[in-house]
Amino acid sequence: MSVFKYEKDADGIVTVTMDQTGPVNAMNSEYREAMSATVEKLEQEQGLTGVVLASAKKVFFAGGDLNELLAAEKGNEAEFMDMLRSTKSVLRRLEKLPAPVVAAINGAALGGGFEICLCCNYRIAWDDKSVQLGLPEVSLGLLPGGGGVVRMVNLLGLEKALPYLLEGKKVAPVKALAEGMIQEIVASTEELVPRAKAWILENKDNDQAAVQPWDNKGYQIPGGKAGSPKLAQLLMMAPALLRQKTRGLLPAPEKILDCAVEAARLDFDTALEIESRGLTYLAVTPQAKNMITTFFFGMNKVNGGASRPKDIDKTLTKKVGVLGAGMMGQGIAYVSAMAGIEVVLKDISQEAADKGKAYSEALFDKQVAIGRITADNNQAVHGLIKPTADDADLQGCDLIIEAVFENIDLKHKITQATQGRLAENGVWGSNTSTLPITQLAEAAEKPENFIGIHFFSPVDKMPLVEIICGEKTSDETLARAFDYTRQIRKTPIVVNDSLGFFTSRTFGTYLDEGVQLLSEGAHPVQIDAMGKAIGMPVGPLAVYDEVSLELTRKAQATWKEMGVLDKWGDGSVTRSVINTMVSEHGRGGRHHGGGFYQYAEDGSKAIWPPLLDMYYKPETQISEQDMKDRLLFRPVIEALKCLETDVLRTVADGNIGSIMGIGAPVWTGGYIQFVNSYGAQRFVDRCTELAALYGDRFAAPQIALEHAKSGELFA
Repeated sequence: MSVFKYEKDADGIVTVTMDQTGPVNAMNSEYREAMSATVEKLEQEQGLTGVVLASAKKVFFAGGDLNELLAAEKGNEAEFMDMLRSTKSVLRRLEKLPAPVVAAINGAALGGGFEICLCCNYRIAWDDKSVQLGLPEVSLGLLPGGGGVVRMVNLLGLEKALPYLLEGKKVAPVKALAEGMIQEIVASTEELVPRAKAWILENKDNDQAAVQPWDNKGYQIPGGKAGSPKLAQLLMMAPALLRQKTRGLLPAPEKILDCAVEAARLDFDTALEIESRGLTYLAVTPQAKNMITTFFFGMNKVNGGASRPKDIDKTLTKKVGVLGAGMMGQGIAYVSAMAGIEVVLKDISQEAADKGKAYSEALFDKQVAIGRITADNNQAVHGLIKPTADDADLQGCDLIIEAVFENIDLKHKITQATQGRLAENGVWGSNTSTLPITQLAEAAEKPENFIGIHFFSPVDKMPLVEIICGEKTSDETLARAFDYTRQIRKTPIVVNDSLGFFTSRTFGTYLDEGVQLLSEGAHPVQIDAMGKAIGMPVGPLAVYDEVSLELTRKAQATWKEMGVLDKWGDGSVTRSVINTMVSEHGRGGRHHGGGFYQYAEDGSKAIWPPLLDMYYKPETQISEQDMKDRLLFRPVIEALKCLETDVLRTVADGNIGSIMGIGAPVWTGGYIQFVNSYGAQRFVDRCTELAALYGDRFAAPQIALEHAKSGELFA
């Protein structure tokens, strides 16, 4: 029995309802067999008036089978190409049926799902926020290989199609309708199939209803073909702009651009073949392997609760207290209120608390301006945040999050003063980026209810939360913190207690290595350029200015008082440079008088000239490859050490955390996944080379040696 239900009504309309094994419809071997058999049956159907393609799942169609794509290997490209040709030929036959085909889109149709829709003559979607349409393959290092590139270019024109292909833009039905990606929307799922059938009957005598636009003789692509004067400037600038954005590290966008241009230049079927070659090339690249592994499989593990304690009922946070209405506190208040949670935003004065709420109100107003929430919703969300200077307003909070300065004594005092306001079994969370949770919990009456909830700045934009368990943190507390994080639509990674935890500790090595290079005499401009060359958003010296040399100096003083200074390695070189910059020259960072850079009023920046006199040595000889590897390998080594010592609980947490929390290069798939594609033995060998030249901080961790010996992947 086919997983595609086939029903023909009295009007000659066949409804094909896709209902594959498992929770979603996907473009796998089961699909290929079912679709091929269905199209063959439709081609032989007598008295066929039209076809409605529907889904029995909540998601219309989930796209390609990423397990198949992950399994594609070099040497098997011909086999992969044959599979693509077979899949696309069936879809080509579907769109060439003598009767019109209508897609009744009841849920998300992304990637391969939307490619199937594009093969239909008419597309009707349910107008609901759960329905997203688009081709996001680029985010996995791939391109739409089921005809998506070719059909989008032919449907919308090259210029209009490129953002959907190069950026993986996903849109709601109303936007898709306005863009011409679909032709109609309906208010309910119950209307989809009846409306699809009605359209078929309305067009029963229209011969063109069953012909795709691009199959009409003389069809002109909107905006013209690739050689048209209108597109000349776009095609001249696009490659350079794209290279500027990807830095040559991500092959998918460049290959998509190539295929899209060919789709606007060649005949339709030849362009489909070029597209298949493009996907075949990308499917075997390490970048695609890394991105699929982390951004799909790893993300599903993390968001699916792989690190959440099992057999503990889910909880809903109804009231949260936020202590400290500064940059972090006001952001936490905002994301909590946006999730419908009552928020008490407390500071030492009513004025400070009101100022913190004003920040949230500005963000709410922005959401109204771009149409994400209505004015009525805006007022309702405004009302969820109560700014106050009174501890009594915290009474009954399910969760209190302190977001004050990184000072252990201050945090202890606040915990002792307000922990009694928690509801029974309420959770106390500390938004700290470095201080050990076990020591912070010493001030708690119930250390088992104490946990770290580390947000990233700016909170409203950064998608990650690092949850840190102290030695006494209970599973119930972890589960509640995890559930709160998902409730506010953030991605939670769970780590065990450690100075700097995972993200700050790992990110710190990137900054430290930048300063190490500076102290060795490398040119500061080159140092930051090499950081960007490996795919980091910003070079290490520029980042240090943003996070503040002054705050780092204060943090180091705190670590010294706690007896944990240099716990994870010799920080004397960086400490010396920071003390020189801050204490001797008053260069505390961008917002503290300038740092490694000096900043103009127009926002531009340039290296602070005395820095060159202090550190730059033209005779210093460090190859660019060594510089790049040093900036990349330091955080990779630290991530492996975190995994080795159980600071990291899972590989997925490490990969997602490094990408979403500290900006690890996307092409790596995360710092631990990088070792998989680079090769564990090759990684160990390169570590040995770097250690011999630059010091023991590059020595390969034992866990890397073990994986090199066994050949086992980090998974």
